[in-house]
Amino acid sequence: MQRKTFNRLLAYVWAYKFLAFLALTFIFTTSLFTTLLPLLARFYIDHFIAKGRLSQGYYLLLAYYLLFLGRVLLTFLSQYSFSKLAHSIVRDLRQEAFANLEKLSMSYFDRTAAGALVSRLTNDSQAVADMFGSIFANFISSFLILLVTLSTMFTLNWQLSLYISLFLPVMLVTVLVYQRISHRLVQMTRQKLSDLNVKLSESIEGMRIIQVFGQEKRLLDEFENINQEHLTYANRSLDVDSLFLRPAMSLLKILAYGLILTYFGLTWQQAGFTAGLIYAFIQYVNQLFNPLIEVTQNFSVLQTSMVAAERVFDLIDERDYEPTQANLAHEIEAGKVSFKNVSFSYDGKRDILKNISFEVNPGETIAFVGSTGSGKSSIINLFLRFYEFDRGQILIDDVDIKDYSYKELRQKLGLVLQEPFLYHGTIASNIQMYQERLSSAEIEEAARFVDAHDFIQKLPAGYQSPVTEKGSSLSSGQRQLLAFARTIASQPKILVLDEATANIDSETEEVIQKSLQKMRQGRTTIAIAHRLSTIQDADCIYVLDKGEIIEAGKHAELLALKATYYKMYQLQAGMMKE
Repeated sequence: MQRKTFNRLLAYVWAYKFLAFLALTFIFTTSLFTTLLPLLARFYIDHFIAKGRLSQGYYLLLAYYLLFLGRVLLTFLSQYSFSKLAHSIVRDLRQEAFANLEKLSMSYFDRTAAGALVSRLTNDSQAVADMFGSIFANFISSFLILLVTLSTMFTLNWQLSLYISLFLPVMLVTVLVYQRISHRLVQMTRQKLSDLNVKLSESIEGMRIIQVFGQEKRLLDEFENINQEHLTYANRSLDVDSLFLRPAMSLLKILAYGLILTYFGLTWQQAGFTAGLIYAFIQYVNQLFNPLIEVTQNFSVLQTSMVAAERVFDLIDERDYEPTQANLAHEIEAGKVSFKNVSFSYDGKRDILKNISFEVNPGETIAFVGSTGSGKSSIINLFLRFYEFDRGQILIDDVDIKDYSYKELRQKLGLVLQEPFLYHGTIASNIQMYQERLSSAEIEEAARFVDAHDFIQKLPAGYQSPVTEKGSSLSSGQRQLLAFARTIASQPKILVLDEATANIDSETEEVIQKSLQKMRQGRTTIAIAHRLSTIQDADCIYVLDKGEIIEAGKHAELLALKATYYKMYQLQAGMMKE
């Protein structure tokens, strides 16, 4: 699994092959300079220090320090290049993940916590950057230095080099054992970090409810439990790191030093080893083991990065897409809507809608009422193509809804939700919704149409007044009027109202109702209503119960039946009198 992930990450490097080639060139040159330094030191020791000619070797010392400075500069350039490469790759990963996220169906978001998605796009992708920015560069540099150093050592003394190279398989086995043990721990650590993000996001989102119901202690305990679990797995990873990484590698390095000293101590008289050669070998053992120790020290970070990359790729590979459209060249002109025997289930087991059939002629208004869970919102969700259905048929202008393009549906269907969502930006940008074709005059015209212009003009900066997160600085009625203006600005043929007045006070409702009356003129309107007083003029009202239409007719007709709708109306009328 990790090899597949690593190979996939390398494919992203190919897009920046010139930068990668430049970084590799710097690393390769650095490894050559690193290998030349002990050779220069050996020559200087044997030919100048040993013979007492220190003053004659100044040019060699100069070359040594120039090589040393060159190595420092090249090391900086290689790390700088890899950091740029890392940031570019992570930018691409985030872009690809977010692009796929926008295509996913509502059912995916129903079962996936927002905090978990945020964690994958931020924390996990940043962990990939850490791998490419430093760890990946260290791995390549260490590998090149290992090859060049071993080659040089074998040219100096192949017998001793052969003994030293026996340590390499031991180091490899140590790393493999570490990888097998730590992978699961790293996975759980990342999962608990994601859980922390979910709990944090959920708590911040619902802080008002938490404080109103005095749930601070409970939420704190839940957060502490997840936090403690994250700490537990992190500490277990640390225990494994402490045993298998630097201590194990350092022990092997000490054993290698002992082998060198023993070998030279036993054979120097017969072989005629010089002080410069002994110095060079000690330096090469350092060059051999120090990068490997650094690599193994960073192996835990590499493990974390690989697990993080897997989580990002899981998001990129998710294929639970929104329903597909045939994208035929049909246009919505009249706005006639027909449901024919539509049945639907969210889980594939229990039907939420059962054989729903109705028809709305162009310019008419229909409304759905019913208790919670009766299927009102599900009808809207299917009509707006948030969910796929395979039983029954939905038609617009006698054309199957699946044959329209998404562009046509989004332009001709206007939606107003119970809780209007406003973005960071300005009043104007929230009405315009970044549709460049809308001019300032058209934005103002839409606001005037829904009676939002007056309150906008009273704001300090008018249409350029800033909007905070979710429009919290505006009243619920003002937010709803902006949502109306946004919908009207796009000039939809069919208007969908999902309990658009449910959270509005009675005084504001009068203004909202006037705006709705104007919005509905000449448009086919489908409304979900909580307050029955808002839909009394509808051409047809459908009463839903457990996914079925049990009553249908005009307001007066349904009252005359003295059945479910009558009881609902009487209940609300009684509550209003009280």
